[in-house]
Amino acid sequence: MKGPHAGHLQNYARHHLGLKSYFRHPGDGRSQPQIPAEALVWALVIGQILRVSSFCRVEWLVHSPARSALGVPRPFSDDTLAYFTEGLDPEITRQALAATLKHAKRNKAFENTWRIGLAVDGTGAGYTTKEPCSLCHPVKDKEGHVCGHLHHFVMITVVGTGLTLPLDVEPYGPGDCEYNAGTRLVQRSVARLGPRFADYLVVDGGFATAPFLNAAGKLGLPVVARLKGNLPQLYAAAQARFVGRPPDLTFQDGDDWVELWDAADFDPWETLEWETVRVMRYRQHKRDGTVVEAYWHTNFSLAELPSRSFYRLAKSRWEIENQGFNDGKNRYGMEHIRHHEPNSLLVCWLLILLALVIERLYRLRYLHRGDHGVRSAIDLVGYLWLSLCCPIDSS
Repeated sequence: MKGPHAGHLQNYARHHLGLKSYFRHPGDGRSQPQIPAEALVWALVIGQILRVSSFCRVEWLVHSPARSALGVPRPFSDDTLAYFTEGLDPEITRQALAATLKHAKRNKAFENTWRIGLAVDGTGAGYTTKEPCSLCHPVKDKEGHVCGHLHHFVMITVVGTGLTLPLDVEPYGPGDCEYNAGTRLVQRSVARLGPRFADYLVVDGGFATAPFLNAAGKLGLPVVARLKGNLPQLYAAAQARFVGRPPDLTFQDGDDWVELWDAADFDPWETLEWETVRVMRYRQHKRDGTVVEAYWHTNFSLAELPSRSFYRLAKSRWEIENQGFNDGKNRYGMEHIRHHEPNSLLVCWLLILLALVIERLYRLRYLHRGDHGVRSAIDLVGYLWLSLCCPIDSS
């Protein structure tokens, strides 16, 4: 058959994205490995792209006649994957993700982008009723009894480019929190990507504290942050300024009608190191009559960022929800616990991110050449499954 196939995708990842060295040396912690680490890591990555969400299904796949078409040299068991991911160094995969994103930028994957953004947000995944691990958070019923456990992590994603690419995750266990994990994640990510990779950071209101915003400034990142009741004085001042007066700007956004208010002369609160705070309010009128209202604040000046662009940057935060968490959980098994062990959980989350990056760059940039349309993710999955059982026309 013609079209994309697993072998072509493997070659693209190894050579075009520069991941050959990573697949050969992914940080294997086994003392006497019998099966090459390259085979195990690639099996996990291609399994994620094929939307195979459990170690047992990967075992089934590599014991099937499709194994050679997958690019996996020999079969193995699900226990092998559990033992392997327990000892795999997550820092090597994190480095590979950062290197791949920098490689993509050098190769103009974001060439039509005005500003490259980074979005940070937290989520819960992997509910279990089994014995808790060090990353488990208790889930209580209405009576206050513990009925299970959930795992939490913060993710950082490239947004605002038309190509949403996840970069890293930072889990947090009992005694830790989303804010602290997100702070660690931003500092580590900027250090790996370099200070000139991204142009802004977009976050929810929980991160809108003076220490976080000041730290982002020291990293060279202007911040676009949701404004909520956690900053009561600024929120009240913005409402008093904007409510009851005509909007500064109105425009059409797809099927929606948007009213926008924007002012750049609000006072920073006590410990915030900004000269001034700029606040935007928008009201988005949808076709069904629903009105969505939100407030955002930033340290971008009006000269640096026009009002309509401020709105676009704020809206880019939803990419981490839709193309990050929603895709990861509903299509790529981010909710599934493959092996309930802390390092294995972290490694599996990181490999899901790597699979998403490889799949999206391959589908949206490499395959999208010429005047043909962009293949959807489900179409690519279909082609890959067909290629496992059909002879491949390499012409």
